[in-house]
Amino acid sequence: MTRRLAIRALERFRAKWTPVRVKKTRQNKNLIATFALGVLALAPAARAADTVDPAADKAAFQKFFTSKFPKLKLEDFVNGPYSMNEDLHRQWEEKEQFPPYEFSLEAGKEMFATPFKNGKTYADCFPNKGIGIRQNYPYFDEKEGKVVTLELALNRCREANGEAPFSYVKDDMAALTAYMAFTSRGKPMDIKIPNDPRALEAYQKGKEYFYTRRGQLNFSCATCHIQSPGERIRAEVLAPALGILNAMPIYRSEWSGMGTTSRRFTTCNSQIRGVPLNPQDDEYRNLEYYLSYVSNGLPISGPGARP
Repeated sequence: MTRRLAIRALERFRAKWTPVRVKKTRQNKNLIATFALGVLALAPAARAADTVDPAADKAAFQKFFTSKFPKLKLEDFVNGPYSMNEDLHRQWEEKEQFPPYEFSLEAGKEMFATPFKNGKTYADCFPNKGIGIRQNYPYFDEKEGKVVTLELALNRCREANGEAPFSYVKDDMAALTAYMAFTSRGKPMDIKIPNDPRALEAYQKGKEYFYTRRGQLNFSCATCHIQSPGERIRAEVLAPALGILNAMPIYRSEWSGMGTTSRRFTTCNSQIRGVPLNPQDDEYRNLEYYLSYVSNGLPISGPGARP
């Protein structure tokens, strides 16, 4: 599908869903908007470096959400479902007085400062000794030619110092990233995409993954987090995609514990009855790259808590 054909497909889609033929419900508006954001993302021709425009994507992505929810400030979106529902927002304010992630945060702080067997610490692996840098991850490593997430960087630090890597979905990794996120609270997400065709390709692949349907339920990430934020799936209020990673890692009542970004991605794939990838596979790292970039400028709010 060329870019021109993709635009024609969008025009035909809009024509099909006119008020003359179908009542223009909010659901239909959402469907059109989701299709509009996603159709060009799925055109293979857009993979060429000269046609990928992350800055335009980010502007359109953020405008979509601020137009859809005009009462919300841009920075409110990092609060996920709590920004969508007044009752949940009150619960969140009460919860933050004694946050359920507090124990994990304290554990992460202690782990971060504890020397490895060789005497070095995590601080030796990161710029600014690892403090206040969460907003810069993930980044594109031009030497390696791939996206590097904070979780991946922490395990590489461990292995470089003779330590066994942590599970990407268990408590230790969640605790470490919780502490590092906490040191960056309030700092705006600041993801860079270098002028490198490989970086643009990684970004574009992450975007395509976000809009591609999969699993027995035939859902994409966008189905829930662009088309339906603020609405309910059973008892759960769906979060907006904008700012969704700014709050990571999160404590979820559903999990009765903390969860990393990797855990969130694999859980989402399972919930739509798809086969999850391995944590930190290229596809997940590219997805994190895309979602983080389009949330540039929104503050880091992690660690967070969700229902």
